[in-house]
Amino acid sequence: MKLLIKTTFIFLLLVAFSSNAQKSETPENSYDLGAKINEMTLTVGGVLVVATNDGLVGIKPSESTPIFSFTNFGQLKPEETEFVPLTPYIIVSQGKSTGFGAFGKTKRAVIDYVKGKVLFNSEELEWKQIYTCDVMLPQNKLVVSGLQKSDAKFESQVPKIAVYDLETGKNEYSFFLDKPGRVGVAKDFSVTGTPLLLKKSMLIPTAQGILAMSHDGKELWTSKIKNVGWMVANDAENEIYAFESVNNGNNTRIHKIGDTNGEALWKDDRKVKGTVSNFEILPQGIAIVSNVQPSGNKMFAAKAQSHIAFLSATSGEDLWDKAPKTNGYVQHFYITKDGILFGIYEGGINKISFDGTPLFKKPLKTGENILVMAESKQGLIYITSEDANIVNLSSGETVWNKPLKYKKATSVASTFDSKNNRYLIVADGKIKVIDATTGNVADFANCEFDEKEDPNTMQIREGGIFLSANQNMAMYDFNGKEKYKVYHKSPGRSTFGKIMGGIVSVTSTALAVSMSARAGANRSAFGSINDLDSYNDYGKEAKRAADMFAGIAGASFDYLSKRFKATAASENAQFMLTKLSDGVGLVKVNKDTGKVVKEIILNDKKPEYEVDETAGYLFYKANDKTIYTFNLNK
Repeated sequence: MKLLIKTTFIFLLLVAFSSNAQKSETPENSYDLGAKINEMTLTVGGVLVVATNDGLVGIKPSESTPIFSFTNFGQLKPEETEFVPLTPYIIVSQGKSTGFGAFGKTKRAVIDYVKGKVLFNSEELEWKQIYTCDVMLPQNKLVVSGLQKSDAKFESQVPKIAVYDLETGKNEYSFFLDKPGRVGVAKDFSVTGTPLLLKKSMLIPTAQGILAMSHDGKELWTSKIKNVGWMVANDAENEIYAFESVNNGNNTRIHKIGDTNGEALWKDDRKVKGTVSNFEILPQGIAIVSNVQPSGNKMFAAKAQSHIAFLSATSGEDLWDKAPKTNGYVQHFYITKDGILFGIYEGGINKISFDGTPLFKKPLKTGENILVMAESKQGLIYITSEDANIVNLSSGETVWNKPLKYKKATSVASTFDSKNNRYLIVADGKIKVIDATTGNVADFANCEFDEKEDPNTMQIREGGIFLSANQNMAMYDFNGKEKYKVYHKSPGRSTFGKIMGGIVSVTSTALAVSMSARAGANRSAFGSINDLDSYNDYGKEAKRAADMFAGIAGASFDYLSKRFKATAASENAQFMLTKLSDGVGLVKVNKDTGKVVKEIILNDKKPEYEVDETAGYLFYKANDKTIYTFNLNK
């Protein structure tokens, strides 16, 4: 089963046994699934989807029985289950269609895991071949293309498009891509990419070119541009950008066409190196990021790196005389009022105006793996695996006299103490404090964690500064004095389950929205996916996700919106796995005291479990066929 795009922080923290802890070993609910459990996935909606030898089962902890059981296709391979990012939908696929003239059956199903309802089943609707099956947002529609059985002569042999309402599962309209029984040489009208659903029409990329059809099936126009993978429209929906993969996917051709008759709006298409990973339509032009993968032939290998281009929306011509050098992959890409700001994974930050003028006096050198790029009152704060600093967003000059450097870390915890106007960053076993006004750096406290762990969480709380990692927790007062520190030896890496947190992270939100957009969603529904976020403002990200869900009609999206607006169960506690005196178990630990307030013995040396930190539920695989749920709020 494909891993759900991570839209949450992951915490696996261990703590000590407390004699005051409330023991709880009786599950609130028990679910006998009747078949061997192969994998568990906790969804963004808090429903556990379990893959068994029989199919998929959905468990909502507030319900005593599974909310759905999908066994129509039997046991599913991991790659046959797709969780559509930031939606309540699962697409199940079996069989691969090769398009025109293909033999063998392909099957698709779409499940709303919040409602526990199968919205689409190609077998029941007698689709013989499925070319594409795409969720369209914010319209909340499903667009399916392929061959559907029909009693009418020739219709079963002609590709068709069908649109289903994902709120009800009902078919709204459908039409053929060619005339059934047409006399002449058969043409391949198989769909090559994701259709683009517009207010008054739909654009379908086929092996014959792009077909523009009205919702009632009337052909509006055709274009000879073939083998398009995906398309994007401007807000007015009168200008279409079509992306065609060429040279075995090594390069991309970008076409611009009009919505009236499909005429080319650029004299020539624009070819960019690699695969387009980011594309945004701006008043000043078109911003594009493309990634080049290394070639298998070492002698003639293309360098693995990203390319940034800025094109005229009118002509497609490059607006920059000289594109900025990247020398690596673009890890961060933001649109600001005066230009484009980007950070490279291999190290380095730069900013270019929309007319191609460098806005930084020189590219900023940084450490590798930029973990954070965000806006603060003092400027752009960046934190990498090796260093941190604040940069003037206009000039690129550093605000701190010199960057804070430290040994390469797998994670770097930091926060801003607004009451004392200072930044706190953990590095090399110490908490460093940086005065926001002067940039002066001083030692605040020692915080060497056992098992050589790098702290991954830092939070300002009413009683002090909370710091944690997988096996360690600590609290310091605002003068740097340690209030408590707890550590428990890990029960072994093989025992780790996965804990899905309830707060949406900056990068995961942007990634999921970006993926949804390229899968057929209208980008305007989500706003810009390339906005620079505010440092340390995770609540803003949760609100962004909640607003995103609220902007899509449907009961399931309303449920997701309310879930993200709710206070997470993890606000004042952490849920942790540890080896207790009675065996391996999960404990609920108070962040302010470090005390265990609840523990659940799992009676398993290698427990498999998921914790929903938003609602406060533990899902535990009790045996090969059974799931237990525990309410962690009680």
